[in-house]
Amino acid sequence: MGFFDKIKAGLTRTKENIGHSFDQLFAGELDDDFYDELEEALILSDMGVETAMEAVEELRRRAKSEKIRDAEGGRECLRGILTEFLDVGDLSLKLDTKPSVALFIGVNGVGKTTTIGKLSAHLKGEGKRVLMAAADTFRAAAADQLEIWSERCGVDIVRQHEGADPAAVVFDALSAAKARGTDVVLVDTAGRLHNKQNLMNELNKISRILDRELPGADRETLLVLDATTGQNGLIQAKQFREAAGITGIVLTKLDGSAKGGIVVAIARELGVPVKYIGVGEGIDDLMPFQPAEFVKAFI
Repeated sequence: MGFFDKIKAGLTRTKENIGHSFDQLFAGELDDDFYDELEEALILSDMGVETAMEAVEELRRRAKSEKIRDAEGGRECLRGILTEFLDVGDLSLKLDTKPSVALFIGVNGVGKTTTIGKLSAHLKGEGKRVLMAAADTFRAAAADQLEIWSERCGVDIVRQHEGADPAAVVFDALSAAKARGTDVVLVDTAGRLHNKQNLMNELNKISRILDRELPGADRETLLVLDATTGQNGLIQAKQFREAAGITGIVLTKLDGSAKGGIVVAIARELGVPVKYIGVGEGIDDLMPFQPAEFVKAFI
């Protein structure tokens, strides 16, 4: 099953949650009632009030200027608008130096460890040598879960005891990566947000280690969000963006009860690209994000 099919299958919940499908909406006239109903549907899809209003107003403007009167033309126009909203940066991972680093941040339960495991398999499939760094030392099961994924994917892992200094784990991982000729180091971090200052201090310490040990290396800081949390995910993203320089978003659980619109809200309101999405439990269910295909499945 390809990207479009998996997204379309996952977003069937959207149609159930908003009470009627976009197919029904785009069956009538492009009148005031249509625009009101469309705005409501987009808000209910977790797009958020601000982004939904902006999308509808832009559709009104373009429909008038381009003399779009039929519903199908309106649908295509809206797809174009939302695809533009999602165009906020490079969607690919910049991991070209050897070694390069991807740092994964996010609250507990969003799927960071699973995402690292799936991305490891993806990168290994591209012929890259991957090493995992178990820098989430505050949760007893975190390193164990990551080790299971490392065995499943056949990649190296560096870990220490529970409660160890996360920056020390990262230092050891970088030393091992340089000695072994590793291409990419994937770093798991603790999923805490209750104290933003502690989070910032910890990430700054890790960042200093990376700067010192791998000056000039490519680095991605990927925020992992659970799509089913909707607007709460957007709030998390804003907090993490303040605490760390985020280069991209990985949105998980889009095959669950997620409504889809949160993808557009994140890109539009944060200006940070969604780079990967999780659409299932399988090892191949972490997929590079394709904005046009996503919007086509969504609308």
